[in-house]
Amino acid sequence: MEETFVPFRGIKNDIQGRLLCYKQDWTGGFKAGFRILAPTTYIFFASAIPVISFGEQLERNTDGVLTAVQTLVSTAVCGIIHSIIGGQPLLILGVAEPTVIMYTFMFTFAKQRPDLGRELFLAWTGWVCVWTAALLFLLAILGACSIINRFTRVAGELFGMLIAMLFMQQAIKGLVDEFRIPKREDTTLTEFMPSWRFANGMFALVLSFGLLLTALRSRKARSWRYGSGWVRSLVADYGVPLMVLVWTAISYIPTKSVPEGIPRRLFSPNPWSPGAYGNWTVIKDMLNVPILYILGAFIPATMIAVLYYFDHSVASQLAQQKEFNLRKPPSFHYDLLLLGFLTLMCGLLGIPPSNGVIPQSPMHTKSLATLKHQLLRNRLVATARESIQTNSSLGQLYGNMQEAYQQMQTPLVYQEPSSARELKESTVQLASSMGSFDAPVDETVFDVDKEIDDLLPVEVKEQRVSNLLQAVMVGGCVAAMPALRMIPTSVLWGYFAFMAIESLPGNQFWERILLLFTAPSRRYKVLEDYHATFVETVPFKTIAMFTVFQTTYLLLCFGITWVPIAGLLFPLLIMLLVPVRQYVLPKFFKGVHLQDLDAADYEEAPAVPFNIPEGELGGGRLSFAADGGEILDGIITRSRGEIKHMCSPKVTSSSSATPAKDGKVLQSPRFSEKAYSPRVGELRGERTPRSGGRGPHSPMTGEVGPSHLGISPRKSASDQ
Repeated sequence: MEETFVPFRGIKNDIQGRLLCYKQDWTGGFKAGFRILAPTTYIFFASAIPVISFGEQLERNTDGVLTAVQTLVSTAVCGIIHSIIGGQPLLILGVAEPTVIMYTFMFTFAKQRPDLGRELFLAWTGWVCVWTAALLFLLAILGACSIINRFTRVAGELFGMLIAMLFMQQAIKGLVDEFRIPKREDTTLTEFMPSWRFANGMFALVLSFGLLLTALRSRKARSWRYGSGWVRSLVADYGVPLMVLVWTAISYIPTKSVPEGIPRRLFSPNPWSPGAYGNWTVIKDMLNVPILYILGAFIPATMIAVLYYFDHSVASQLAQQKEFNLRKPPSFHYDLLLLGFLTLMCGLLGIPPSNGVIPQSPMHTKSLATLKHQLLRNRLVATARESIQTNSSLGQLYGNMQEAYQQMQTPLVYQEPSSARELKESTVQLASSMGSFDAPVDETVFDVDKEIDDLLPVEVKEQRVSNLLQAVMVGGCVAAMPALRMIPTSVLWGYFAFMAIESLPGNQFWERILLLFTAPSRRYKVLEDYHATFVETVPFKTIAMFTVFQTTYLLLCFGITWVPIAGLLFPLLIMLLVPVRQYVLPKFFKGVHLQDLDAADYEEAPAVPFNIPEGELGGGRLSFAADGGEILDGIITRSRGEIKHMCSPKVTSSSSATPAKDGKVLQSPRFSEKAYSPRVGELRGERTPRSGGRGPHSPMTGEVGPSHLGISPRKSASDQ
């Protein structure tokens, strides 16, 4: 994103950039066919379930003035509008918990004022939304979103961890409440007897942990050894929503032997109930609000505007991280302008506004990356098998796959077409050892099922269809409210915990926390799997100090969310990280270490063994071809599903000639299978030939390092 504070320039650039790919946003989604339903269903549940829960919370806190009907309508209407005319279609909109907290505070304030009261609460919040929209318009016009460029990894990952903690907190709080008597309930009912309350709480634990464990397991179904490929793919794509249905069905097993209210289920009015649509005509009451309160609405509006500016921009930034390799331009300024209009619309309709949400937005992008990977993989597998059947050489096979890959690409007019990755050195060497390079290749040389994944870079199916469909499905929940009321609240708490855990993989901050708790004698195991490059380039003491600082700051942000109303100011602490990172941290950490710990991309080094003889190290460096060097290739780590970058030596190949003809391979065949890291022996307490300076290579410096693209974690483990 271009950093500009010239009025209207950012909005103009965003509109011009997105108009170039608007038609492609729709055609790309429809060309995916029924497969687009997998990410759509996944993100629909991730969006709808929290919104329903927040609606339940609003219903209790506002004495029924706002319910899940209003939160669902807001999420659906704003989502539909944004998916059609919004700038970044990967961004998911929804009613978030900070909005619920703010509306709870405003209801408490209005209820205590005789000239406002419960009757004019929504009319007053309408004026709050008018002021909020005006402030958002001003921020968008003046290019305030350019500040987001200065948010480095330390801020983004800390904010992501904070959201995960808030989701987990909501899950734990909900489970604890299952053992208590809900507010405004008749305490004389049988279901609220101590023995039945305990039974309800224990059953809630079973349902919550059952959903959590089965949902996490189903997301990894593609790596199962059991079942055919299409069954594993079906479970991986639709397993999470299926588990919600399964555990809801299980909750009805003991129905005949327990009181009616066990387990507790969602409670929201039907959309056709009298109290569910009284807010739609709130605009006619806005002129009845005293002028003093109209002007005073500017105070909460300022807090909401700052909150929405930060949440919306950071959610959009996390959905467009560089490691996703997005091909289409971003849209921060225009989306903030559109958010102002949506906030104004929601205020005039008497419903809580929606804004960009985390972790749903990056979850949406990740699910679309998986979809694009599946579409490309199916096409390349079919092309490879066809080439093998026609007795093609390795070079011809690779050329055919490159051609098929580029046919699947639809670059914009000003973009260069992307290409698949290069063949692995081990494959090239195996072909050369079989004799003539022009000899027909078979699956003993090129294993189609195993090697296609290594050729595919990370790409995202950037389109608008999935966002539109999930928003429409959220709107359908309003009509399906009688069915939704069958879901136990404990299933919702399990889903909250699932979303918190699902957002952790790929978060470098989280992985550094795990590293701190790893026994010193076992740290070398980290290097034997795919790992972030800072593990090799930054001393462990520096890693620990940086992680402790980030953890302390995280706990400070989390603690302030517990303070009434002031808790809404936690985005200001996150924004404060910009000057802290720029001016304070360099005084305590070396610049080169900060560069690796706070890298813009998640750069990943490959797994390395520890048993290469010292005499074959060649000074700790491997020799590559003259044109070989370090490139950053995106991969999806199949063991955990997160998206990272890794550094690898470039292997040249083309469709016209076999890549190995020029002899551009590693000098030693032993190094074609295994990379070497001097820190492995060091972490094991062994003597190593590690040279001075920074140690092994760092991708940030551009040095050529001893890494290898083709080795997977499982293969590395089998080589030991």
